[in-house]
Amino acid sequence: MADGKERVGIVGAGRMGLAMLRHLVKKGYAVTVCDISDKQRDAARALGAAVVTTPADVAKVSDIVILGVGYDDEVEDVVFGKNGLLEAMAPGSIIAVSSTAKPDNMKKLAERVGNKGIEVIDAPICRGRFAADNGTLLALVGGKTDVVERARRVYTTFASDYVHLGEVGNGQVGKAINNMMLWFNACGVMEAGRLAEKTSVDMVKLREALLTSSAASDSLKEWDRVSFTWAIKDMQIVSDMTDKSGLSLPLTGAIKEVVKEARRAKASNPPNWTGNKPLKYE
Repeated sequence: MADGKERVGIVGAGRMGLAMLRHLVKKGYAVTVCDISDKQRDAARALGAAVVTTPADVAKVSDIVILGVGYDDEVEDVVFGKNGLLEAMAPGSIIAVSSTAKPDNMKKLAERVGNKGIEVIDAPICRGRFAADNGTLLALVGGKTDVVERARRVYTTFASDYVHLGEVGNGQVGKAINNMMLWFNACGVMEAGRLAEKTSVDMVKLREALLTSSAASDSLKEWDRVSFTWAIKDMQIVSDMTDKSGLSLPLTGAIKEVVKEARRAKASNPPNWTGNKPLKYE
């Protein structure tokens, strides 16, 4: 860290990981990347990253490693599996989980690596792929105050807002609540559109009017960009939290089921609120 910058590793160079990488390199960070896909590794290399084979290889040359894998079991494998981070990570290093995961799993992760002198923050990100491109993501962060502040400089290269919500796991609580509200809104926009398209109303004009009214939401505003790709996973996390809390949240249970059909409908035949052709998602 001769220049005062942390050496950054990224495990999982998908759509979001590559966007983070682009901003980090632009700000002068040395970044090392690992991904299981040849295509993603090539893309990372083209953006200026050093590319290695395993998470352990990333750990050897990184002070903070950002995880951008898709699921909790992948987080587990990246950290504790063969050639995982824990095999080579130096004491004092930070594992930053930007994957969307269960809060309890983040707490367990922090406990397991803590006796090795390794710090953990959970820092899931909000606002989606286009905000990632623009460097305007929101990071919701859980962890020790000093560790969270140490990671701030790295994260604010691609996140315009970086909010500390408390202990490890609370970042994921914030993300779960964010996504829960997102899918409530998005499913409402889907069903309202289904009703509207059965009438003679001009849906484009109706949408424009609703965006100035109490029906306005980001889901309606950004309808063409709304993808239900991760909705099922998100609502499963919310459902797990609901069960562990002993709460009865019937609307949450209904949305958990509704997103399954909404995902299919959005990909094939969504209500045409904007008059545009549906976007194709990677």
